[in-house]
Amino acid sequence: MNEFDNKVALVTGGSSGIGRATALAFIQKGAKVVIASRRVEEGEKTVKLLKESGGEAIFIQTDVTKATDVENLIDQTMATYGRLDYAFNNAGVEGTGLSILEQTEAQWDNIVDTNLKGIWLCCKYQIPQMLKQNKGIIVNSASAFGVVAYGNYCIYCASKSGVIGLTQSLALEYAQKNIRINAICPGATETEMIERFLKGNEEAKAQFAALHPMGRMGKPKEIADAVIWLCSENSSFITGHPLVIDGGLTVQ
Repeated sequence: MNEFDNKVALVTGGSSGIGRATALAFIQKGAKVVIASRRVEEGEKTVKLLKESGGEAIFIQTDVTKATDVENLIDQTMATYGRLDYAFNNAGVEGTGLSILEQTEAQWDNIVDTNLKGIWLCCKYQIPQMLKQNKGIIVNSASAFGVVAYGNYCIYCASKSGVIGLTQSLALEYAQKNIRINAICPGATETEMIERFLKGNEEAKAQFAALHPMGRMGKPKEIADAVIWLCSENSSFITGHPLVIDGGLTVQ
């Protein structure tokens, strides 16, 4: 047996991209997986892929901006599996690409509610269960653009910077409760979200890749592997850390 066997991992935003790749990585390690997403068809497709890989998984439709949905997510997870060992709070939306003079209050609410409030709500309902178990690991999705800024994306940058601050504060709060809480900060990654963001423009895609010193964007599996490492005993002395996975973007 390995450390992930028969453990339970929750992945929000697990219907595609980094979330789906991480869910598959958890399955390959022997964990059971709960997929949470607003998108039913895509979430169920992910569960089908996980089961075809020989794993055990369920889908629970969830809007992480709503406390009742998140509370239901944890309740259903416990009713099905009776435990929660790992949580990857990954649900998020992209930025607007507009000057602050053009941005709207509705755009602020949508981005910040999903990217920051959503993670706050998930932690709020995950931590009590982990306290009951006397152990748990949480990984929150921030971004390289929560570490360095990117023009015309002030709402997105603010939301992801907030995730880092939230993660670090909670890590301190629960450091002596056997709950480790870290964040990942990916650079641009080849996902449906980035395709939607770049609107299929190959020139824009090449320019975005060129922002990274390695000359390319990341792959979902590369981000997933980092999440798995943060959930493993190999990172047992790490908490409150924003792990940057960005091909050198933030250090240039």
